[in-house]
Amino acid sequence: MSQKESWRTRKYWSEIGGLLIEEFLAVKGNKEIGKRIIDGVIVLNEEKGIHSSNFYDIEGKDIIVIQTKYNRIGMYLLGQAFFSKFLLEKYKPKSIRSIAICGKYDTIIGELAKKHDVEVVVIKDSEYLKKYDSPVYSDKNRTLYNNV
Repeated sequence: MSQKESWRTRKYWSEIGGLLIEEFLAVKGNKEIGKRIIDGVIVLNEEKGIHSSNFYDIEGKDIIVIQTKYNRIGMYLLGQAFFSKFLLEKYKPKSIRSIAICGKYDTIIGELAKKHDVEVVVIKDSEYLKKYDSPVYSDKNRTLYNNV
């Protein structure tokens, strides 16, 4: 995840709680299939922390799938957020909310997002807090879960 994006994902998670899995590996990939990584998955109703790996058993869990870009929401980010929930359905979560985090809003794309159950969260550059980029912050919030 980009340095301009990871702090936004962590800032959102810090306000929501739950278990954050960064760079969630939705599809491993092979010669015929591309690897698909989701910027963040939050498992609700779990102890607050950042998971120590990029996979977690989400079966039967309420989850939030997050795709993050630092610039204005556009079709690329909206598409990622929309289709990410379908990629995660195979893991049989109880519920999935899809969030597109961006640095700036766009009315037309925002209306499309609403029609397709994708929530748009704007976190501006001016809201940057260095602590979310700090390895100390990540380590302090790292969980000891070893579920892979």
